[in-house]
Amino acid sequence: MDVAHLLGPCVSSPFLSPSPRPFSGLPGLRIQRRRAPFRTTRRLNQCLACGADTLVAGSEGSSQALRCEKAAEAGDLKSWLHRHGLPPCKVVLKERHSHDGKHRPIHYVAASENLQAGDVAYLVPNSLVVTLDRVLGNETIAELLTTNKLSELACLALYLMYEKKQGKKSFWYPFIRELDRQRGRGQVAVESPLLWSESELAYLDGSHTRAEVLEREEGIKREYNELDTVWFMAGSLFKQYPFDIPTEAFPYEIFKQAFVAVQSCVVHLQNVSLARRFALVPLGPPLLAYKSNCKAMLTAVDDAVQLVVDRPYKAGEPIVVWCGPQPNSRLLLNYGFVDEDNPYDRIVIEASLNTEDPQYQEKRMVAQRNGKLAVQVFHVYVGREKEAISEMLPYLRLGYISDTAEMNSVISSQGPTCPLSPCMERAVLDQLAAYFEARLAAYPTTLSEDEAMLADCNLNPKKQVAVQLVKLEKKILHACLRAIFDFTDQLPDNTISPCPAPFAPHLKF
Repeated sequence: MDVAHLLGPCVSSPFLSPSPRPFSGLPGLRIQRRRAPFRTTRRLNQCLACGADTLVAGSEGSSQALRCEKAAEAGDLKSWLHRHGLPPCKVVLKERHSHDGKHRPIHYVAASENLQAGDVAYLVPNSLVVTLDRVLGNETIAELLTTNKLSELACLALYLMYEKKQGKKSFWYPFIRELDRQRGRGQVAVESPLLWSESELAYLDGSHTRAEVLEREEGIKREYNELDTVWFMAGSLFKQYPFDIPTEAFPYEIFKQAFVAVQSCVVHLQNVSLARRFALVPLGPPLLAYKSNCKAMLTAVDDAVQLVVDRPYKAGEPIVVWCGPQPNSRLLLNYGFVDEDNPYDRIVIEASLNTEDPQYQEKRMVAQRNGKLAVQVFHVYVGREKEAISEMLPYLRLGYISDTAEMNSVISSQGPTCPLSPCMERAVLDQLAAYFEARLAAYPTTLSEDEAMLADCNLNPKKQVAVQLVKLEKKILHACLRAIFDFTDQLPDNTISPCPAPFAPHLKF
């Protein structure tokens, strides 16, 4: 399956009531799932037919599924929220068609009237917000779990999977149904690369983001293997969830899809306890669009979470919020979109001193004195490429020093390592230029080819966001090369040959 759904049987449990409750079950007790008796088979089949759009990928075209969908959505998310305490607000849910005809349109939050900067768009009571202290029923246990081996996202995903098992008996059914509808997609209707196929991941060839996707997936696997920790550590809190322990109740692929869905909509609240810092807020993401240059954000106030807009809106316009200072690689991984105007976009360069250098310890000491490590990560932000190169040069110069007198001079001086000779400076700049050229050569397409692909209005949406990402990465790399050439032109004699450097620093590719 390539969709992010919170899946589970839609047969309701007789042990649960349709009200908010802590996440709980019987510690250490394995309950075997019972087969539905024959007389319930017809009801079960009808239930599965109505849930086909969420339980079976790619079957949304059936007329029965569409009829069930219309009946189920007669009372939408916003109506449910108002029935359970949402005050009058200034937003409405609207639809945006999906690029994939098999998938339903996604919803988004729009202004229901003209708004001015500073207006409160809505205020969601805490009783309608899912946080770990509500899930686990105990703030101490919530903090213990998330400071041990499980992240907040894993706990929240597990909770919603258990709640999904209850079907309409769950208090959160309308919210979970909305998450199902969104299928872990952002507002451009593209899933996180965590749910892409191998052939789709090839769109990211040459980009370090592909390795980040694989690393994140390994992290999700580790979290899945620790899910049973919740079962045993939460003790008697599990008495209301009479199901198998997590790894027996939910296969890994289902957990990954739920994790990605939660990842796409979780809100990081400020100035709250650890157990409340990550929250699932109805009417929040992914119904809200993210924008890197926006200042509006969901904030905790008294007993609620509110959204104050930072700009004027006309009725019907989609409302945007700030997604935090995240580079485009993280935006794609978390939310399935790329922001062309992202001022926080960056690439990462890892440099390290040569451990075989006889002067390694002395150079390490000089680096630490200047706030750098033996293995140092440099962030190259868009628009500040020359500044980043200037920061890297003193660190790289250390690797080119071989003369003992020069090393002693550097040790006795204060501040970063200054240029010691034109040939050494040329060697450092040549190493950097070769590194950036190699990174550019690793992409299967050029910058101009990327721009030509993006001009195609029929481009596959997943490929479109991937090409957007690599195009913006290449622009940063080209800007770095231009900065290096500027520094080279400033040498007293830019035709001089670079000095040999048997122990040059390593730049991780």
